[in-house]
Amino acid sequence: MQLRADLDLGFFNQIGRGHFPEHVGVSITGVRQGSMQGSLPVTPQLMAPNGYLHAGSIVTLADTLAGYACVAHLPEGATGFTTVELKTNFVGATRDGTLHCEARAVHLGRTTQVWDATVWSSDGRDKTIALFRCTQLLLYPKPP
Repeated sequence: MQLRADLDLGFFNQIGRGHFPEHVGVSITGVRQGSMQGSLPVTPQLMAPNGYLHAGSIVTLADTLAGYACVAHLPEGATGFTTVELKTNFVGATRDGTLHCEARAVHLGRTTQVWDATVWSSDGRDKTIALFRCTQLLLYPKPP
C-alpha cells in the first residue's frame, strides 16, 4: 500500500489533539512511505513509582506511531483499523531526556498490516529502550 498523499505531518499532529497522544506529549516528526517517526519528552508525570519511565508510556509512543502509520497506508475503501495484537520487549530504561520512535511497515496487506517500532532514548546515551510489534486488522464498510 502506498502512503496517502493527503495525510501529512500536520494532519497526524492535529488528530491527536484533545486525545491521549496529546495528553501524554506525543509529537509526530516524520511521515514517509512505510514509516512514521515521533517523539515523547520524558516528564515526571510519565514516571513509574520506581523512578523510571513507566512501560505504558513507551508502549503509548510506539502504538500511536504504528496506528497513525496504519492510517497513512490504508488501502482504498478501508475506513479504519483495530489492533488485534501487540507485543513489546523492553531492553533498556531511562529517567530523563526524550524518547524517539520509528514505526516501520513489515506487511501492508489488504486485510492486515504489521508494524515494527523501535523506541530509543536521547538521554545522552542514545540507547534502545524497546522493540515493539503490532498487527492491525483493517476495517471496511459492511455491504448493504
